[in-house]
Amino acid sequence: MSFDAVTPDEGRQYLVERLEAVAGGDRAALRDIYERTSAKLFGVCLRILPDREEAEDVLQDVYLTVWNKAERFDPSRASPITWLATIARNRAIDRQRALGPRAFHRAIDDALDVAEDAPDVLTQMERVEENRQLTACLETLDARTRGAIVSAFFGGRTYETLAADESLPLGTMKSLIRRGLQRLKNCLQP
Repeated sequence: MSFDAVTPDEGRQYLVERLEAVAGGDRAALRDIYERTSAKLFGVCLRILPDREEAEDVLQDVYLTVWNKAERFDPSRASPITWLATIARNRAIDRQRALGPRAFHRAIDDALDVAEDAPDVLTQMERVEENRQLTACLETLDARTRGAIVSAFFGGRTYETLAADESLPLGTMKSLIRRGLQRLKNCLQP
């Protein structure tokens, strides 16, 4: 499939079909998904992890997870790229926790200086539309909830860190974010 003149909906549908093929055991479909999404997902991992090698290991784990759990993807709940980025984010945070504080001698902002392959056209088109929708829905949340969600899901911060920074119990922070995510989900659904 050429992405020169592909609409966001066509690109999204193509990835949905590829994920369905992966769920059926199609290795070529997984390779296709990797080629179209690995640059973006590697960027997600690099923003959370302090080390390029760790990010590469996590990226490999992400695609193993996709291979093993592709049948769980539900296109009515999320776009393919959002589902994949969530897996990458969660795996990177899991690795960050496993490494512990000893591994974090550099600031997370250092990851912004790492060169990243330019995202493909499909990713760029999906990102523009998703960002527009997400920004509009985020604006409907109160500032505290919006800030917590943005810090957790785009800044790679853990719930524990956010709760400590806000002087809130961990359960309260989790509830705040969970309720906010539910409101976002309702807002993003057609």
